[in-house]
Amino acid sequence: MGVDLYLQCARECGVDGGDVALPLAAGWLSLAMDSQLGRAYCHQHVALSVFGVVLMYRNLDSEKIVDTIGTLCRRIDERFPNSGLSNVCRELLTIAGESQERSAWIAKPQRSLRIITWLLLIIMAAGLAVILTHTAWPRGGFELVGLVQGLEAALNITILLGAAALFLATVEVRIKRKRALKAIHELRALAHVIDMHQLTKDPERLRAHTQETASSPKRTLSGSELIRYLDYCSEMLSLIGKLAALYVQKFDDPVALAAVNEVEELTTGLSRKIWQKIMILNAFTAEELV
Repeated sequence: MGVDLYLQCARECGVDGGDVALPLAAGWLSLAMDSQLGRAYCHQHVALSVFGVVLMYRNLDSEKIVDTIGTLCRRIDERFPNSGLSNVCRELLTIAGESQERSAWIAKPQRSLRIITWLLLIIMAAGLAVILTHTAWPRGGFELVGLVQGLEAALNITILLGAAALFLATVEVRIKRKRALKAIHELRALAHVIDMHQLTKDPERLRAHTQETASSPKRTLSGSELIRYLDYCSEMLSLIGKLAALYVQKFDDPVALAAVNEVEELTTGLSRKIWQKIMILNAFTAEELV
């Protein structure tokens, strides 16, 4: 009864019931004995389920990214055990865990910093008020020269206090920006490390009969293994871009956003080179089959 009621309500709401957390809803709805009461709760549950599904795909989930990197590490270990690429992937997994914690810290408001900032601003405003209240004003009025000098001094004090207030108000943003840029720099460096691992994986060397030298890289991978190796490199580069995007998902800072865009452009360009090699290898494979 609960499943049928849920599917009927989902159709009435214009939603495919099978796509909206059916296993979770069915167990709860089976307890609804009254059909009208069950229908009312069902419509509400369908609406909440649709809303949850929509929100789930509008933000990056750091846990899902870490799980994906962990799965990729296991895949590389199974196919290329004790390889340099496997060590790089494990380092990426470590950085992913650190990125999860760092991005969460950057995303949430730092109330301690804000409290300290507001206290300093209040102290500055109170000090200025005390100075103004205890200033001895001339009883006969201001002369023109004295008035100009007083206005100039007041303007200088206002500019200095404004600059100090602006500095204090942006302390939190600057601290978060510094941490984000440091973490993004680590991801950029790791992308170059991955590129170094695929640098000598030249598909032409599988086909051309050239004489090897003492310094030539060893050919230990077959064509299919080389395709898989390059594909793993491309996947890691893509995941680096996702980790970088975590830092600006809830931190609207133009400097950090520009750094993330640079990392994504870097990983996209490196991945494009890798896929050119993969296309060449696929062409070689097709020729061999013919």
